Amino acid sequence: MKYKIVGEPLSVVICDVEAGETLFTESGSMSWMSPNMQMETTSNGGIGKALGRMFAGERLFMNRYTAVGGAGQIAFAASFPGSIKVLNITPQTPMIVQKRGFLAGESGVELSVHFHKRFGSGIFGGEGFIMQKLSGFGTAFIEIDGHCCEYVLSAGQSMIVNTGYLAAMDATCSMDIVPVKGAKNVFFGGEGFFNTVVTGPGRVYLQTMPVHAVAGSLSPYIVTQNNG
Repeated sequence: MKYKIVGEPLSVVICDVEAGETLFTESGSMSWMSPNMQMETTSNGGIGKALGRMFAGERLFMNRYTAVGGAGQIAFAASFPGSIKVLNITPQTPMIVQKRGFLAGESGVELSVHFHKRFGSGIFGGEGFIMQKLSGFGTAFIEIDGHCCEYVLSAGQSMIVNTGYLAAMDATCSMDIVPVKGAKNVFFGGEGFFNTVVTGPGRVYLQTMPVHAVAGSLSPYIVTQNNG
């Protein structure tokens, strides 16, 4: 497979695939394709995995697209202004991705649900108790809200991340939460009650414009009708 990513910040990845090559995505994510790309809707691993993906923010069924009778082309566009990140998944380098972050991947990539080992991270950490795990082998594409900043943490090195700004991390990283210290900081600082702490070793991908932050910025300007 060959691919190119164009149009940032309204990004789309255009994939040129060989005959017989397959890509998969959640239903509704295909933007355009050549006529010889054959679609198959599948649970992609059984109803158990399908339900797990649903809890991780994806749809119950996935679509598989295969080039039939020759080379083909297919494109997947991001659902929010930002960027598309390419991840090279191997059995040694699985990745943990935010909910709804997965865009598309080669057939050798496995998409599954990932639960935080520490319950507090899920309840208060802002990233959600359930995330997505990409494992197996192949190329995967994920959506980043806004610009992507990459850091490489050494063993034991930590970074404090505000709610929603963690887009992805190596599975070797761990994640926990810490309370914001000081009553004035909590109630007047505008950063919430908790921060997320990511600890290495591994790569961490941060995003500059999470959807919830954009929604919060726009909400004062949205006029709602009072039916009363």
